[in-house]
Amino acid sequence: MTDYTDFLAGAGWASAEVRPLAGDASNRRYMRVSRNGHRAVLMDAAPERGEDTGPFLKIAAHLRAVGLHAPAVFSSDPVAGLVLLEDLGDGLFVRRFEIEPESQNRLYKSAIDVLLRLHAGPLPPGDVPDYTAFPMAEAAKLAAIWYADDLPSAEALATSMTTALTALDWSQPVLVLRDYHAENLLWIDNADGLDRVGLLDFQDAARGHPVYDVISLMQDARRDVPANVARAMAMHYQTGSGMTGAVFDHAAAVLGAQRALRILGVFARLSLHFNKPDYVDLIPRVWGQLQANLQHPSLRDLAELTSECLPKPSAEHLASLKARAGTCPRL
Repeated sequence: MTDYTDFLAGAGWASAEVRPLAGDASNRRYMRVSRNGHRAVLMDAAPERGEDTGPFLKIAAHLRAVGLHAPAVFSSDPVAGLVLLEDLGDGLFVRRFEIEPESQNRLYKSAIDVLLRLHAGPLPPGDVPDYTAFPMAEAAKLAAIWYADDLPSAEALATSMTTALTALDWSQPVLVLRDYHAENLLWIDNADGLDRVGLLDFQDAARGHPVYDVISLMQDARRDVPANVARAMAMHYQTGSGMTGAVFDHAAAVLGAQRALRILGVFARLSLHFNKPDYVDLIPRVWGQLQANLQHPSLRDLAELTSECLPKPSAEHLASLKARAGTCPRL
C-alpha cells in the first residue's frame, strides 16, 4: 500500500489506521482512516494514474454551497492527488434497500429532492464541461466501438443520436452529476432534511439537461428499480420542476437511450481493455433499458440503426467479451 504517513500527519491524523474501502470503475482508490474513535476517508487520485482531484474539489465546494451534502474536505494535496474527506458512513442506498425494501420510495424521493435543489441553484462558477448534444453523441459511439466492435457504424450512430438530442429543449442547463445512482448515494440517519442524502462520485459533473440525472437514478445499470417507483419519481420531479409529462417523457427516452449506449460501450471496454469482465454481467439490464427507451416515437430511426449495428447480448456475445478480457489495447 502507498505510504500516506506524511500527508496524514500534515492533516492532523498522524498514526491513524488506514484500511481499504471498496473502489469504483476508475483509477481512484479509497481508504477509511481511523484514529481515537474518529473516522475520515482518504481518496488517492494519483495524477500518474490519469486522475485529477481538481474537478472533485470544485464540485464538492459547489454542492455544499447550494446546501447539499457532499463530503467536507479536511485536507488536500493536488500534486500527490490526495484528499482527506468527511466519512459519510456505510449507508449506501443499495444496502438500505436490501435490508428495508419498503424504503425505496422514501429514499428515492429524497434523491429527487436533491436534484430539484441542485437545479434551482446556479451553475458552479468558472468553466464547467459541457455534456450537451455533441459530446453526448460522441459518447454514444462507444457502443459501436467496444460493445459491437463495429467501427464503421460509430459515426452513423453519433449522427442519429445528435439528431435525437438536438430535438430536446436545452434552454435551461443545470449541473448534472452523471453517476447519480443507488451505489453513489448514502442515507445518513442522524442528519436532517436534504443533509440525509450523502453524495459521492461527482467529479465528472458537467453542464447538461435537467432530466439526465433523474434517468441515471431510475434507469440504474446495476439494479432494477421497480416500475411503480420509477413512475412515482418521474411524477415527483415533474411536479417539483414544473416540467410537463410529454416533455419529460421525450427527454427521458432520448437521454436514457444515449446513456444506455454509452454504458454498453463502457462496460465492454472495462472488460476488453481494463480486464474487468464482471461488468459484462450488467450488460443485459442496460440492453433492456435501451430497448425500452427506443420505443419512443421520436427514436424510430435510432432504433432501426441500433438493430442493424448492435448485436443482442446473447450468451455467445457476452462470453466473447469476457473471454477477450484485457486483450484489446485500443482506447
